[in-house]
Amino acid sequence: MAEWQQISGGITAPKGYRSTGITAGLKPSGLPDLALIVSDVDAIAAGVFTTSQTRAPVVDYCRERLQEKSSARAILCNAGQANAATGSQGMIDALESAQMIAQALNISSDLVLLASTGVIGQRIKIDRIRSSIPQLVETLSETGSDATAQAIMTTDLVPKTIALETMIGDRPVRIGGIAKGSGMIHPNMATMLSFVTCDAAVSPQLWQQMLSRAADRSFNQITVDGDTSTNDTLIALANGQSRTPAITEMGADAEKLEAMLTEVCIYLAKAIARDGEGATCLIEVQVSGAIDEVSACQVAKTIAGSSLVKAAIFGRDPNWGRISAAAGRAGVPFEQSDLQIKLGDFLMMQNGQPQEFDRSSASNYLKQAAAGAYLQADTVLLSVSIGHGSGSGKAWGCDLSYDYVKINAEYTT
Repeated sequence: MAEWQQISGGITAPKGYRSTGITAGLKPSGLPDLALIVSDVDAIAAGVFTTSQTRAPVVDYCRERLQEKSSARAILCNAGQANAATGSQGMIDALESAQMIAQALNISSDLVLLASTGVIGQRIKIDRIRSSIPQLVETLSETGSDATAQAIMTTDLVPKTIALETMIGDRPVRIGGIAKGSGMIHPNMATMLSFVTCDAAVSPQLWQQMLSRAADRSFNQITVDGDTSTNDTLIALANGQSRTPAITEMGADAEKLEAMLTEVCIYLAKAIARDGEGATCLIEVQVSGAIDEVSACQVAKTIAGSSLVKAAIFGRDPNWGRISAAAGRAGVPFEQSDLQIKLGDFLMMQNGQPQEFDRSSASNYLKQAAAGAYLQADTVLLSVSIGHGSGSGKAWGCDLSYDYVKINAEYTT
């Protein structure tokens, strides 16, 4: 039984946080596009960012801020313009937006973190942000999480939010999170954008370590299309407002907090994969029998990211040969005679040998998953064993549909 429970409230469920999301005119759709998250007190801040060489200025800005000071009070996020590949002016715009928010909140600008999402090559519409800051600050609310989740969306079809609560000692501790992402998802760090709030007190180094491990087991294990974003950002704040004793080293309390943090990140990561552009179902790949967790995760993500596997699932074709091929090219050594593959409850390969199975029923399993009618709702489960080791891992993706090409063929037109 899990040591936590799901609660409402998203990123404002933990004590001491307010947030908002408004329409600033940054997106041509006229939908909300500017978000702000604020902690009432200085919070310990940790971040994981894209490893792309064409990083957006806001990514470099945040990395530099967190290297200098592991605390923050505010996160400003705009949607509509990625402010990536915008040259030196991109950093100037980022710095100005941080300074404007800091002035409006009456805090130091080095306590402001930034994120951007949208079209690469387009600068932030700084004038519209400037004129919207009074409304942004005025609408900050302890119940503002849903509005914030809406405001960071681009091609997302649904907002992504969760909050969990556990007990540490005799006091409740909460973690809330929101995320956005639908396309350009193959993170090599975190996700498109995700923000996590927590009201526990945690030492900076330990909080960063927890977040990095959580990212490796969640956001780094999802893929929609094999493309890593220029703006990938995962930021987590811990402000200590639960008034629980400070967690400074690994132990029972730290393990409980990290497990809950990882669960929040996995939930959001799966929500992103489920909402992949044009997707009709979520794919979960479970790999076991590997020499270690890293190897298992590598095989799982290779299978989840295979265009041929994804296309077969969209076509409701139980073509397990593509799963075998993807596992074989993952760069993890294993004996073919140890390979086992299952699609849902259908055993397709065992001990490296093809197995007889009902193809029509297996195809129906895929159809029912796409309709959300199967026992596991919209999830297609692929179970793969590659040996007798203790290493296991999971990855998540989605099918590859005609609509994915349509959405991305016409993205800027």
